[in-house]
Amino acid sequence: MRYLTIVRHCKATSAKAGGSDYDRALSERGIRQSEQLRSWALDPDALGRFGPTTALVSGAARTRETYSRAFDDTPFVVECHFSDLIYNGARDVSAEDILIDLASIDPVHSSLLVVAHNPSVLELLVLLAKKTPKSILRDGYPLAGAYVLALEENAQIGLGTYELVDSCVPD
Repeated sequence: MRYLTIVRHCKATSAKAGGSDYDRALSERGIRQSEQLRSWALDPDALGRFGPTTALVSGAARTRETYSRAFDDTPFVVECHFSDLIYNGARDVSAEDILIDLASIDPVHSSLLVVAHNPSVLELLVLLAKKTPKSILRDGYPLAGAYVLALEENAQIGLGTYELVDSCVPD
């Protein structure tokens, strides 16, 4: 079985005066969230059971840092691609934009991971999940939230509906 794990970046600091949204780093809370994600990624009975993955990560500092602290150098990820095309600060990024980028890196024989921004991750989950969790529809996509969809074996990811099989949301 293959999976798509959709992760919203961990909590970031506010942009500094005159600073760029693109360069925002993780806050102390975000660092704790990424540590919790990492422990789940390393646990073969938690998020780790959905790997190994090929990752697509937004080029913004907070998504790169979330990836680095939570997933880099773990058995959960075997390959990583960074993309400024899925950074929402420069333009509106749709769920379809992320799906196109995922399809372009999809090895078809292993799982996928995307670390990106809201509202794109919310739109992606709503677009692809057979059933969206009520908490997501009510409260939005939580920071550092990881939602896992079961993909078809030996078929490239694309528009379709997939079963939501697990979620991990750090404190």
